[in-house]
Amino acid sequence: MRLIRFNKPYGVLSQFTPEGRWQGLKDHITLPGVHVAGRLDADSEGLLLLTDHGPWQARIADPQHKMPKTYWVQVEGVPTEAALHTLRQGVHLNDGLTRPAQARPIDEPQGLWPRTPPIRYRANIPTSWLEVVLREGRNRQVRRMTAAVGHPTLRLIRASIGAWDLGQLKPGEYQLITL
Repeated sequence: MRLIRFNKPYGVLSQFTPEGRWQGLKDHITLPGVHVAGRLDADSEGLLLLTDHGPWQARIADPQHKMPKTYWVQVEGVPTEAALHTLRQGVHLNDGLTRPAQARPIDEPQGLWPRTPPIRYRANIPTSWLEVVLREGRNRQVRRMTAAVGHPTLRLIRASIGAWDLGQLKPGEYQLITL
């Protein structure tokens, strides 16, 4: 049984086949027989897990197991305590109320790589970083939640899934873990 920790760069899909302007995983991972356990949008970065073991793939990806996923989120503006409280209680989205999330302000993560292309910059609007922990996985959920509380996401990096984290992996690097 194999598990791969992959630091997915911006612009790479969570599938092996490229589409349009987006790269596929085959441009980075050449190990046969592994499948993505969960998804991460092309415009998001960070930890993606792949495995050759169906039960592990289901356990990691299925929201019923409530495996925590931690994200570092650069947002427009500086969220108030009220905005953070809303994230912590659950946010009303067009597909219903989200589960409560853990949300707290953080400093920019140490050792963070530059994003290519860089995020948009506006001189008169500050940005700040949050750590958000979810136990569900709706489509573009973090982005929709931060937008709903008035702080659009500029950059989204998944830092960990359950017990696995990015460690020292640079964008495009992967590590094979034998379980």
